[in-house]
Amino acid sequence: MDSSRTVQRAVIQFLHAEVEQASEIYRRMKEVYREKCLIQCTTFWWRQNYEVGHVNTKDLPRPGQAHVMTNCATISAVDEIIWQNCRIATREIAVELSKSKGTVHHIIHKKHGCGKVCAQ
Repeated sequence: MDSSRTVQRAVIQFLHAEVEQASEIYRRMKEVYREKCLIQCTTFWWRQNYEVGHVNTKDLPRPGQAHVMTNCATISAVDEIIWQNCRIATREIAVELSKSKGTVHHIIHKKHGCGKVCAQ
């Protein structure tokens, strides 16, 4: 999430504290942020949250797919395994490193820019 949205949420919270109506908050924000302004229903939703007592302007963690977490040690370990056996499968690397297949795939394809050369 970009910081512009967090700033806009803080503006909504401030204007709510100033006892502005939701429609007036949206109008004022639209003047300032133009095309980067939060949509109207989102603006109303955040104002309603502040009205019932929520004070946090950041998103709370949500369930679902986790972000792919890679670090230098994991990338190096994947590199080492591939150098030892260039015909190894992604799932075999994942099992050996106790990582998800998606994480290994991300390292191979996104970090190194490699892909399948030949498939039977």
